[in-house]
Amino acid sequence: MPFTAHLSIGTDIAHFHPSASGAALGETSHTDFRLLAELVRRMDGGGVYLNVGSAVILPEVFLKCVTLVRNLGHPLTDFTTANFDFIQSYRPLTNVVRRPTSDGAGRGYSVTGHHELLIPLLAAQIICGGYTK
Repeated sequence: MPFTAHLSIGTDIAHFHPSASGAALGETSHTDFRLLAELVRRMDGGGVYLNVGSAVILPEVFLKCVTLVRNLGHPLTDFTTANFDFIQSYRPLTNVVRRPTSDGAGRGYSVTGHHELLIPLLAAQIICGGYTK
């Protein structure tokens, strides 16, 4: 299962360490952006994207990946997005739930609540096969 990290340099205490390399941080974050964009490209025809608790950085990165994929001429339809958070904020609602799935391109959902309850419930629902299209 791929894992990506998308940095906003200067936002974490580790970035202030004398041995922190801005070049390395930037290069690895750029590599991860490309990996995420490829994963988004593969969502066409039934993929799912979950944003769990990120109110700013990840919704922006996800929308840029969607834009890149579509600008390169790849189809991106029939997919599902969901934003899981305690409070539904502007960026996740706009950049995860609404914009990528607009004009019938997919389905977007907002799920509000505590992650320690919602994510295990979602996993149980998937494992038990309770979802039908």
